[in-house]
Amino acid sequence: MKSKLSVTILLTMALASANAQVTAPQGITQGKTPTGQPKFPLEEYTELPQLKAPVAEEWKGVKKPMASWGDIDFRYEKHAVPMHSVTSTAKIKGWKGEHVSMQAVVWTPTELAGLTYQLTDLKKGKATISATEAETGFVRYVMGDGLYSETTGCGRRKDLTKFDSVMVADCIDHYLKSTELAPMSAQGIWITCKIPYDAEAGCYIGNLIIKDGEKQISKLKVELTVEDKVLPQPKDWKFHLDLWQNPFAVARYHQVPLWSQEHFDAMRPIMTRLAQAGQKVITASIMDKPWNGQTEDPFKSMVTWIKKLDGSWEYKFDVFDKWVEFMMDCGITQQIDCYSMVPWRLSFRYFDQATDSFVELAATPGDQAFEDHWMPMLKAFAAHLKEKGWFDICTIAMDERKMEMMQETIKVIRKADKDFKIAFAGHYHPEIIDEIYDYCLAWRKEYPEGVIEKRRAAGLKTTYYTCCSEPKPNTFTFSEPAEAFQLAFDMLERGADGYLRWAYNSWPLEPLLDSRFRTWSSGDTYIVYPGNRTSIRFERFRDGIEEFEKVKSFGNL
Repeated sequence: MKSKLSVTILLTMALASANAQVTAPQGITQGKTPTGQPKFPLEEYTELPQLKAPVAEEWKGVKKPMASWGDIDFRYEKHAVPMHSVTSTAKIKGWKGEHVSMQAVVWTPTELAGLTYQLTDLKKGKATISATEAETGFVRYVMGDGLYSETTGCGRRKDLTKFDSVMVADCIDHYLKSTELAPMSAQGIWITCKIPYDAEAGCYIGNLIIKDGEKQISKLKVELTVEDKVLPQPKDWKFHLDLWQNPFAVARYHQVPLWSQEHFDAMRPIMTRLAQAGQKVITASIMDKPWNGQTEDPFKSMVTWIKKLDGSWEYKFDVFDKWVEFMMDCGITQQIDCYSMVPWRLSFRYFDQATDSFVELAATPGDQAFEDHWMPMLKAFAAHLKEKGWFDICTIAMDERKMEMMQETIKVIRKADKDFKIAFAGHYHPEIIDEIYDYCLAWRKEYPEGVIEKRRAAGLKTTYYTCCSEPKPNTFTFSEPAEAFQLAFDMLERGADGYLRWAYNSWPLEPLLDSRFRTWSSGDTYIVYPGNRTSIRFERFRDGIEEFEKVKSFGNL
């Protein structure tokens, strides 16, 4: 009787668990597409269905599963034959400390039930570069769209489900160790090897072994030539990289309390990856919604503003401090950009003790109310930064604001503390150029001749940025990967110090599945994926930065 009861209990528990799986809240993408799985998957997920079916005629010449080295600047379609000849040896080279990437492609006319791959150690005599130095993953497909028009990627897409939908190979998934492959399908495998700083120069040889279950499909050879040159450590790179971080997106996607230990644990590998790409700037929000909630996860204030009963102000900087200290611990230490005295919606939120409620103050630069609101905060902030030893690396940052507003804002900043550094991204305004420590110009514009050199001599930063406005080069999910690589060369050609992009990880609802987002072309809001997954775009972008460093450090490629 007892045994029967136990079995009944176990069956009931199993059914309850199964029902919970079925009834778990289903995810929905930014494009209003049901995902068919629970929201916010982390380690395992199912891609959205492919939009194109294979054309049997194109596959007639493929008689068995095939594998070859491919092109790191090519996004292979899922149901298209990727190539008609095989490259069995990948010949690559790099400096000590450099990342070098390869992409292999498998394609098959029949189903593969358990596709796997294994990279062996790379050997040169007794010298070895361990396979553990490589980051590998299957290339996954994400929903994307296209440019809004021939001249811009910005525009209001009223129905994302009908707007130029494509499935794009982009995400590199290190969690997926084995995958099924349907008949007449292709699958990319990405390998990025970080050459150890202490590696001996010379040619190292290894293999990428590709199997379906226990059956070997192919053994592709790797020849990696390590040159006798050393790339500086990322913290010492000269490229001024500023990809804006969004900690609020990580909390939402990972479903952890904001600023909890679980939140920081989830962010650490993501932000460490950014530091290892040479990131110089910490993105901090010192007021609520500096960009008026243009991201799925709006930026909340990292500073608590309290207007006390007697009319004086109290500011709490504990969250700001935790965030900055965390990012510095990840390796990003050179600059803190604090947004924004001039938000996109000129409204400022604070807690009012007299009414025991949050209050929204509408004020414009040049108004007395604007100065009265910001003056005590800036003075308190300056004192706090000096106490922490951060004042000299901190900027009061604004982006895409009118010159007149900037002029009035600068007056208030200088009145509060004449030594505050200021950062600005937007159009070129000669009237304020000398006031700005870190000036970032829209990519489609040009600094006048001699301006960059003059500013560099004065110890000032001068960079460019792209956003949805630039059709190319850019880092949309549908952009050619070489465009991400090209960006650093554009900075080199223009003589700029570096590059800014407005979003490193401002994820849409389901970023692993659908990269489309409101009025921006797909992928505009992020370049890495949840779970610390990298992307083809990010890998090629970092490759370009490393080439920039070679030129800046040694004067040649």
